[in-house]
Amino acid sequence: MDGSRRWAGTLLGTVGVALVVAGPVMVLRGRSGRKEIRTELAAQKITFPARGLPAELAAYAGRRVETGPEAHAYAEFIKGNLAHATGGRTYAEITAELHAAGGDDEKLSELRQTAFMGQSLRASLMSAYQAWHITTLVTGLGAALTGLGAALVATSDALAPRSPDHS
Repeated sequence: MDGSRRWAGTLLGTVGVALVVAGPVMVLRGRSGRKEIRTELAAQKITFPARGLPAELAAYAGRRVETGPEAHAYAEFIKGNLAHATGGRTYAEITAELHAAGGDDEKLSELRQTAFMGQSLRASLMSAYQAWHITTLVTGLGAALTGLGAALVATSDALAPRSPDHS
């Protein structure tokens, strides 16, 4: 019984130490990822218009896009503008119309370019938003693993055989 207890304690301690090391690495990677997203978004210098936003985006008026949630909000702003500009049609639908028209309709060509640029920017902003969520997940998991690792190390210590105190 004493051997299995010692083995369990060693195993718990080893796994605990590994988690105590891995957890902070994940926290740091999550934080650095978040910082990189902020830096990249700020470098784009995207700013919400000061007025004329839909009611659900009014809180963003005049603000720069520097966070994942702001990137998502701006992507929604683009979605609305794009739907208005293209009559709700996608790049693929406009391309099909252009091909059906023989490929040399200047108005459809310009509209297709508008749809392409808008959908590309929207996709980039949505990617930043998703990355923002991933950094949150990585940071949270890192913190949880650190706590779990510390608990396992403490449990391992509690299972360790004690020598009698000869005071």
